[in-house]
Amino acid sequence: MPMLLIKGVYKIVGASPDGDSVRFYPDDPNEWDLLRGRRVRRNRAGGAQLRLDGIDTLETHYRPPHGPELHQPAPYAGRAAQELLDRLGFQNVQRNDHGIVTAATPESRPGYIFTRSADVHGRCIAFAGAGTAPGSSGTLVKFEVSHLRETLNHHQLAEGMAYPTFYRQLFVDLREEMTAVAQQARDKGMGLWSADVTQTGAKITGLSSLTDSAVLLPKLFRRLADYLVLGDGDPSLAGFPAYLAQRDDRLLVLSNGQWTGFDSVVQVTGDTVRLTQAPEDLVFDEK
Repeated sequence: MPMLLIKGVYKIVGASPDGDSVRFYPDDPNEWDLLRGRRVRRNRAGGAQLRLDGIDTLETHYRPPHGPELHQPAPYAGRAAQELLDRLGFQNVQRNDHGIVTAATPESRPGYIFTRSADVHGRCIAFAGAGTAPGSSGTLVKFEVSHLRETLNHHQLAEGMAYPTFYRQLFVDLREEMTAVAQQARDKGMGLWSADVTQTGAKITGLSSLTDSAVLLPKLFRRLADYLVLGDGDPSLAGFPAYLAQRDDRLLVLSNGQWTGFDSVVQVTGDTVRLTQAPEDLVFDEK
């Protein structure tokens, strides 16, 4: 899988990094322009927000359209964010009440990314590493499993800090490695897997049950949050399947080779909602 290698530094002061997203500044900001397709949205200093490919950690600050800022259960969402910053080498990290980093030691840490594109929000979709880059910046490198194992993406899965969340452009060998390491973490009950209810079922009685107790796949959390906000306080899940069908999130179920909608793998029974397939069995279509 050929990917563009870019060297640079991570900076977190003034930003709100979480378990799968952090700000990256290339040594040469012009290297962003080597990417084809959607442009990476960068700030005046050349920094851009990364979205770590193949993983999804619990939300620390999610705002539904026309709704309040929400989060998933703080102990697990916060641990994922802290694990990422620890892995990068930041210490003494301080945040304000809005989750924005106000101080950290040191101010920046060296690192590198492998990337091919940006998402619809202008975030760079990347495999991110700390320390010395395994090649020359600004060049295409054949990204292999050996490279993947050195990334933050792989680390978050291995520590049980993230759910595997795959999109269509991810190559099969990388997806298989990420699946294996996520399953190992789940079998050991590591991190979020000790409290995960994605497949066993989450009892949803309102927004507070989402934010305080339900540890489940973030994509399902986001759809539930959007739906409940639209309901203006009505906690009923009766209309949730139809809402998902209208959203039309397309996905491939790997175990049966079927392209379908997210609504077909989400089951609602009364006030309980669950995913009928394991997260790693799904490949979402990137919009």
